[in-house]
Amino acid sequence: MKKTVEAMIMIAFLSAGMLQSQTRERAAVPLRHTWNLQDLYVTDDDWRKEKENYAAQIPALSAFKGKLSTPAGLLQGLKTVSGISKELVRLANYSSMKSDQDTRDAGYTAMRQEMSQIFTDLQTQTAFLEPEILKLGRPAVETMIHQEPGLRDYRMYLLDLFRRNEHKLSEKEEKLIAEAGLMAESPYNIYSLFSNAELPYPQVTLSDGSTVLVDQAGYQRYRAYANRQDREKVFQAFFAGLEKFQRSLGAALNGQIKKDLFYSRARNYPNTLAASLDENNIPEAVYLNLIKNVNDHLPTFHRYLALRKKMLKVDQLKYSDLYVPVVPGLELEYSIEQAQAMIQEALKPLGKEYGKVIERAFNERWVDVYPTTGKRSGAYSNGDSYDVHPYILMNYNGQYNDVSTLAHELGHSMHSYLSNKTQPYPTASYSIFVAEVASTLNEALLIDQQLKKIKDDQVRLSLLMNHLDGIKGTVFRQTQFAEFEWAIHQRAERGEPLTGEVFSRIYGDIVRKYYGHDLGVCAVDDLYRVEWAFIPHFYYNYYVYQYSTSFTASTALAEKIIAGEKGAVDQCLAFLSAGGSEYPIDLLKKAGVDMTSAEPFQKTMAVMNRTMDEIEKIKELQNADLNS
Repeated sequence: MKKTVEAMIMIAFLSAGMLQSQTRERAAVPLRHTWNLQDLYVTDDDWRKEKENYAAQIPALSAFKGKLSTPAGLLQGLKTVSGISKELVRLANYSSMKSDQDTRDAGYTAMRQEMSQIFTDLQTQTAFLEPEILKLGRPAVETMIHQEPGLRDYRMYLLDLFRRNEHKLSEKEEKLIAEAGLMAESPYNIYSLFSNAELPYPQVTLSDGSTVLVDQAGYQRYRAYANRQDREKVFQAFFAGLEKFQRSLGAALNGQIKKDLFYSRARNYPNTLAASLDENNIPEAVYLNLIKNVNDHLPTFHRYLALRKKMLKVDQLKYSDLYVPVVPGLELEYSIEQAQAMIQEALKPLGKEYGKVIERAFNERWVDVYPTTGKRSGAYSNGDSYDVHPYILMNYNGQYNDVSTLAHELGHSMHSYLSNKTQPYPTASYSIFVAEVASTLNEALLIDQQLKKIKDDQVRLSLLMNHLDGIKGTVFRQTQFAEFEWAIHQRAERGEPLTGEVFSRIYGDIVRKYYGHDLGVCAVDDLYRVEWAFIPHFYYNYYVYQYSTSFTASTALAEKIIAGEKGAVDQCLAFLSAGGSEYPIDLLKKAGVDMTSAEPFQKTMAVMNRTMDEIEKIKELQNADLNS
């Protein structure tokens, strides 16, 4: 018999201690909770055969040189390069996800390296392509698009080339840039391998006598423990472990910053921020205004922190208090099956077809669920294999945050699924600027659905605070990261040194400003300044700000959908199906959200204050009942 969500939550309370939450061996995980990479390639040997096949085709691409000046020639060249690229991405995804299953496996690390070399070869052999197209001139290319219907799939790509013409180089220079790609991935690869597979994470003994490993998954699990001394012990152990290697980790991050600096200067951008944002035609003002808006609204953030302090009943809020549930004695834990049912119900407003694809994701093994030894930390959705369904990597620990993360990644997967289904390959990939909209929209629908169903004050308080925690983590924390990233790139652009110690000092100053350390709002221990070494997104070149901008955009969309505004769902699905067919700012405007204005951010702050008002109202009524 089908259980209601409320009944399942009560079961979750009773069985909280029964959930398997710690890292385990992969062989112990039921097959249904692992992803099925055979949908990409049945065996590693099949992968190798396909890799050799497409690698062998790359040298022949130079035959298109000098043959792009006719509509038919241009179409044939673009179709051939695009077709090989599509298959290489599929090959790369397989090697990458196989490696992420167990980062200790040198064989899959080698496969990833092989793909890096092949992509470099592809870039080198096609270095003539863009300079030759640009020589044709925009008017000629627009005429060819009009004459040859097949070129319309490449219209966005072709016209965008001319927009960025001043940053394109000669064929010889483009070849050098392509060859530099062999070194470009080294900083992240070193960081990822070391932090996931080789860093000697500590063990700590908790107050219940259990000894636990505080690796990345363990840290994220045990930092939410109710016992404050346990949390302190976990924080101290985890960050002390990172601090021992901050010089090595600092060298890796410095390598990433120098890489960004090299590419921005090679392509004649004024700075690294401009170089990163120009790819998707995002004004620098969007990034800088986000930082300004968040800094201007730090009092709102401090109100949230004061509310958390009050609910935890502590004299001084500490950085190690930020992840613990604020409702004592109420541990919201969910099995993966309960999480799936909650998500399916929450996403019903997006329609039956949307729901059917979500059901496929659960039933057809698109998701790798649990943390296992050597597995990559965190969570992601990989939807880049155009002819195959998306995949999701999770490290599911049974907390509400994990349920929300699964909903989040499913948003990415649905964005990829709908774009791949609707768009031709050249316009199927959407920009990172809009990548987080669908994911955070799903989170908003999940929390709204839960709050509508749950009437118990304690559970509502827990979920309302979890919603605030999400705003904290996505808007304020990610903007904090963005400000740090901007600061360290500026330092590099001035020619100033960047070491682990320097990173810690810059990061520490920013995090203490955000959390009101000097104002007595939240105390941030000196040791926690090394937190930058835990964040993989600093290797993604100005990625993190998009979590914040996307959150504000999705808040605006969610408000319309929840309110039942006519046409809101259709607009949203059209946006998710548009891929990269237009610039991201324009796509969002069509969906009813103007990211060049302050309105989406202001709406998010209104939601945050409204949520805090509701929490304070519940607490006042509870206190009145106690005093009556």
